[in-house]
Amino acid sequence: MPDFIRIHPNDNVAVALSPIRAGTVFEGVAAAADIPQGHKMALKALETGDQVVKYGFSIGHATAPIAPGQWVHTHNMATNLSGELAYTYTPQVRFPAPLSPRTFRGYRRKDGKVGIRNEIWIIPTVGCVNDVAKALVRENQDLVTGSIDGLYTFPHPFGCSQTGADHAQTRKLLVALTRHPNAGAVLVLSLGCENLTHEQFLAELGDFDPDRVKFLTCQQVEDETEAGRELLKACAAYAARFQREDIPASELVVGMKCGGSDGLSGITANPTVGRFSDLLTAQGGSTVLTEVPEMFGAEGFLMNRCVNEAVFQKAVNMLNGFKNYFIRHGEVVYDNPSPGNKQGGITTLEDKSCGCVQKGGSAPIMDVIGYGDAVTVKGLNMLYGPGNDLVSATALTAAGAHLILFTTGRGTPFGAPAPTLKIATNTPLAQKKRGWIDFNAGVVADGTRTLEEAAGDLMDLVLAVASGKQTRAEEKGFREISIFKDGVVL
Repeated sequence: MPDFIRIHPNDNVAVALSPIRAGTVFEGVAAAADIPQGHKMALKALETGDQVVKYGFSIGHATAPIAPGQWVHTHNMATNLSGELAYTYTPQVRFPAPLSPRTFRGYRRKDGKVGIRNEIWIIPTVGCVNDVAKALVRENQDLVTGSIDGLYTFPHPFGCSQTGADHAQTRKLLVALTRHPNAGAVLVLSLGCENLTHEQFLAELGDFDPDRVKFLTCQQVEDETEAGRELLKACAAYAARFQREDIPASELVVGMKCGGSDGLSGITANPTVGRFSDLLTAQGGSTVLTEVPEMFGAEGFLMNRCVNEAVFQKAVNMLNGFKNYFIRHGEVVYDNPSPGNKQGGITTLEDKSCGCVQKGGSAPIMDVIGYGDAVTVKGLNMLYGPGNDLVSATALTAAGAHLILFTTGRGTPFGAPAPTLKIATNTPLAQKKRGWIDFNAGVVADGTRTLEEAAGDLMDLVLAVASGKQTRAEEKGFREISIFKDGVVL
């Protein structure tokens, strides 16, 4: 197993692939002290103010002189980031060579869309009915038979006492989930006096199939448990009509997310996902990259890959718009990474971002979409959303992601409404948390698989999950939502 890796020839730091003992030599430089796995070692002398280069990009500057072999981290380097930036479009668009699409076993819906699960979803329009929704799920599991894969609800605290953009975002997000093709049928559950009225929900939803989407307003019936069961029986009868069939991978939409990142995230798991993204888009499929704050400082990996200047401008507006969101709230744009990220070897937001965007591979960026909007253009898309795991994974689901690839160096058990496949950056995590982790990208650091081989293995697993194999989170019944909020509560 190699000790260190220099990710790019221009880097002046190397990353420890395993815990390093003082005196270990890499490229003629001896480690001056023990260096934890995922952390950085200087390969040359740096003076105060010199740029620290990793992935071929500056990830910050030295705050003190650093000798070759020294550990480089928060004690001797800092971010370069501040506020908005001006961007220039210099196209570097390279389409991958097309590949014949592989197939998976999915569900073809009446409107032509495709799902990888045939579930019944209960969507509460307001937090007041969360417990009613949970009781309906608990008491109607007998309806999960035949081709129906499950009955689930997604509690949340919103739908009332919100105004303006917050209220609109809640409505848009819940409607987007209602449209999701992984749900064979949906029961929309309301209270009756909330801000998010039935009329507003219908206006946002637009045309819909009344056999697929049912509505229950609890205040309008004597017994919501009895009325809910009758509606769920109708939902089950409808959903049971669907059976799995062969579907080309060109119809898959896969969300890409990282959380609990460490110093190996940008070396193992994220570039494995990036190569998977290139494989899927070469087959005509779609991938979605979000976590806008974790693009700050890594724009060089992304902006010039926009397929045209109109998409580039949408990307500029998204990035600077999110920076303005921080500034409006009196926050600095670089208040990241988290304590766990730093413990894992990530020092600055640029360091984190350059690793994060590796998930986007090298394919062109075909579109930039807003929060709650659906993917409509094949290929790699960027989605407006924060870095928060639950909020961004919910947004990926709402955008139409059939499943989510979630890379992690620290581990996390949560699941989104869409199947959430956990990818470990390192082998010790994969071995320790077998109940959380679906795929071990640590084999890349171990030297037993190349990135290309790991991406091929991941493609096989994605098609298996799309065909019905449950993720670890699904096995445990872990799935939840969180809605982006930026306003007052009445």
